[in-house]
Amino acid sequence: MIRIDNVVKRFDSILALDHVDARISEGSIFGLVGTNGAGKSTLLRVISGVLRPEEGSVMIDEQPVWENPQIKGKLCFLPDTAWFFPNATPAGMKEYYKIAYPGFDEKRYDEMIKKFELDPKRKLSTFSKGMKKQVSVLLGICANTEYLLCDETFDGLDPVMRQAVKSLFAAEIISRKFTPIIASHSLREIEDICDHVGLLHKGGILFAKDLDEMKLRIHKIQCVITDMELEEQLLRELEVLQYDKRGSLLTIVARGGKEAVLRQVQEKNPLFCEVLPLTLEEIFISETEVAGYDIKNLVF
Repeated sequence: MIRIDNVVKRFDSILALDHVDARISEGSIFGLVGTNGAGKSTLLRVISGVLRPEEGSVMIDEQPVWENPQIKGKLCFLPDTAWFFPNATPAGMKEYYKIAYPGFDEKRYDEMIKKFELDPKRKLSTFSKGMKKQVSVLLGICANTEYLLCDETFDGLDPVMRQAVKSLFAAEIISRKFTPIIASHSLREIEDICDHVGLLHKGGILFAKDLDEMKLRIHKIQCVITDMELEEQLLRELEVLQYDKRGSLLTIVARGGKEAVLRQVQEKNPLFCEVLPLTLEEIFISETEVAGYDIKNLVF
């Protein structure tokens, strides 16, 4: 388990992480999403021990990660921009990873490089962004660490490769002790693959929850209520994250149990009422609007 307690990280006058608390359980795929500049990359670097927080602590399996080679050996960090040695090839990077990670699976790496149709002797500097990302992910998988920290894993990958990487992660979790943490701007990718999601905003975590449980506690309702007083009363009674009215059609995103929310709507004698499926993107927008990051204020 990764335990993040009250972590603060500053860069001069910039507060990148503001008292962050989170728990990441073993054997789950944890997705880290957030607004631009929310601190996702910084948090991954703190978790991996690349950066030291000014306050708080990061514990992996009950041991501090900072300046702890034994614990750092349990994780592999893949940054947003894949980094390789100058003039390196996939085969050459394999030799380096074998030194850095004693459990590196050389045979499997060679097999996957072949399956992904990547030339092991070609210079990585001549690879496209997506091809470099593929090599980076394969190196991370074959490092055989318990934790894999991925910053924008799917950026640059085509749809086929995205699905292949998702399948790789799923297979690893089934076959061995493996916990990937994925920071991404692509909410659709996070929604498709992750069990738990943490939402960062302005350096702090708004929530870190089970994705299915979160969807059970936030609902999108469309209804038509002819009595304006009853409509206003409903908006006061519900824990409304977001609402919009077009003509007579009122759309509400509210937090609470589905049955309780529907009961409150039905008490207002609506002419029409239905529950709509809610995507992670809608949850993200609703939660960040509550925190003061309103898309309406960004449209000119």
